[in-house]
Amino acid sequence: MWLAGLVTVFGSFLTFIALPLQLKELTGSALAVGAVGAVELVPLIVFGLYGGALADAMDRRKLILWTEAGLAVLSAMLLLNTLLPHPMIWPLYVVAALVSALTGLQRPALQAIVPRIVAHEQLPAAIALNSMRWQLGAIVGPSLAGIVIAFAGLPLAYGLDVATFVVSLVLTAGLSPSPASHDAEKPSLRGIVEGARYAWGRKELLGTYAVDLAAMFFAMPTAIFPFLADELHAPWALGLMYAAGAVGSLTVSLTSGWVSRVHRHGRMVVLAAAGWGAAMAVAGWLDNIWTVLFFLAVAGGCDTVSGLFRSAIWDQTIPDELRGRLAGIELLSYSVGPQLGQVRAGGMATLTGVRTSVWAGGLACVAAVGLLAVSLPKLMAYDQRTDPHAEAMRRRKAAEAAGPGAVAEAA
Repeated sequence: MWLAGLVTVFGSFLTFIALPLQLKELTGSALAVGAVGAVELVPLIVFGLYGGALADAMDRRKLILWTEAGLAVLSAMLLLNTLLPHPMIWPLYVVAALVSALTGLQRPALQAIVPRIVAHEQLPAAIALNSMRWQLGAIVGPSLAGIVIAFAGLPLAYGLDVATFVVSLVLTAGLSPSPASHDAEKPSLRGIVEGARYAWGRKELLGTYAVDLAAMFFAMPTAIFPFLADELHAPWALGLMYAAGAVGSLTVSLTSGWVSRVHRHGRMVVLAAAGWGAAMAVAGWLDNIWTVLFFLAVAGGCDTVSGLFRSAIWDQTIPDELRGRLAGIELLSYSVGPQLGQVRAGGMATLTGVRTSVWAGGLACVAAVGLLAVSLPKLMAYDQRTDPHAEAMRRRKAAEAAGPGAVAEAA
């Protein structure tokens, strides 16, 4: 599954760069390019929640396979449109919305299947590996996309994306079936509400969602990086600014052996999110491009630390029968925040200036995270060694390893 995701992430970054570039070439409008984010948001929210319910109600392997096949078809549609004598604009928006919908359906299943195939005590390591996979793609993918598009054109970029989905399908087909629990209900609004009610009742879980939303909303300035590069008189460094965060993230993932020795996961979520905001604030104050890049990398590393411990809390404490629905809620927490953060950064930059938008957003992030830490003491007190939900999951995993009789006894 890790290899399948690694192959797919490279192909997806090809399309991630190619689609807005094609829109720019066809329309010449920045507004038309920015509208892609708008058409993606609603399908992601709706199908992310429904995908979580599906992941609890059907075989997760089948759901991953079918959505991966659908994503391959959508990439093929982009390729066919590009090969037309006069490529059309509307299919780009339609495909962007459908890709967002299928991603919303797929990601909860991808996340929910991990605790089934990884031992409980090895989940933090698995989370770090998955994070590293994305970071490798975030660094190498855009660079590869730029080279492919510049020297071979958009058709090859879309064609390579289709090829990566085919490889991913072959690898994913090798997974064992991952059927729903025997008492799983059909996907329904009531089931989605049940998952939301469970999350609301677990204040440490609620805290992880709230901290991530606050951090991304206040301190996610990537939308204004082109303008920041101009203000720093370093337009040549724009690509480095986009890659700096991923470099910091990759550094953390490659040195993440220490994660398994930390038990107060809630505190680490809060401290790392505050570090993300503080690093962004410093980057907004500085004039030297190299120190700005350094603190953008520090921010990326802090974001990864927070993400590792958020995922550890999720994967080590949520019951399997709710895992998909909670993964759908998690998808919203780490996807909607960045989308809204781009709007915040752009709007504030228009009103107050680019650099003010960056440093003020960073300070607002620190303040918001601090307020949440005070308001959610259960998050700060969380300890995976003594938390009753984590202990119940450990007993359940041990019982599953011992056999069906032990599972019934543990339940």
